[in-house]
Amino acid sequence: MLSEIYPTLRSVLNVVRDIYNPQVSPQCCQRYIQPSGQSSMLLEIYPTLRSVLNVVRDIYPTLRSVLNVVRDISNPQDGMKMCMFMQNVLTRLLRLPLLSVALVEGSALGGGAELTTACDFRLMVPGGMIRFVHKHMGLVPGWGGAARLVRIVGSQNALKMLGGALKVDPEMGLQIGLADGVLEGSLDGSGANALLEAEQWLGCYTTGPASVIRAIKKVVVSGRELPLEVALRTERDVFGTVWGGPANLQALASKAKHK
Repeated sequence: MLSEIYPTLRSVLNVVRDIYNPQVSPQCCQRYIQPSGQSSMLLEIYPTLRSVLNVVRDIYPTLRSVLNVVRDISNPQDGMKMCMFMQNVLTRLLRLPLLSVALVEGSALGGGAELTTACDFRLMVPGGMIRFVHKHMGLVPGWGGAARLVRIVGSQNALKMLGGALKVDPEMGLQIGLADGVLEGSLDGSGANALLEAEQWLGCYTTGPASVIRAIKKVVVSGRELPLEVALRTERDVFGTVWGGPANLQALASKAKHK
């Protein structure tokens, strides 16, 4: 697609450049100038068009490489290998002994949507969107996104999101439980404010001894993934590692339970 629009953008940029260039004869520019004054609008958007063109030029080789990879592995055998690899990677991410958050500022589509489900929390900013577009590509999620999505939002909402390729904005994300919070985001588009907000939001759940946070994550993961009897045994074992530990003794000494 980029290869198709690149020449068009280049042509538009050349038109704007000709209008802007005082050395170009009026006769040459006359064909671009409309009675409505659209030429002045073109002059205003010239820097933006040039920036867009530069972005397209810069990312086109990378996107072309990605498309070539997808084309090269577009057979069931290689697709299964990719599926197994990504399931393993994202499952390991979800099981990390720490709390993770996905900050969705733009559009998390397809594999990006699946990635958000491999984090413990999902935060969105206005204008952000999560969308499982697999249906439009003749696919279903293959990186574990469907299984995790059912656990997060329930089977009914998961069916609607996958079957309808729904565009989940922050409001809908909160409503169905996919988003854990909506941040104000950055006014300048840099993302710095949103990242700071996300860190502060996550800090409410990560403040405390690291050993205790890791223990909390472990018992939650076991409760989510293991049969009840096995999860209870895991919880008992983890409890034994923190009972009488430094953090527990310090809390008892400071009577921190009711603070």
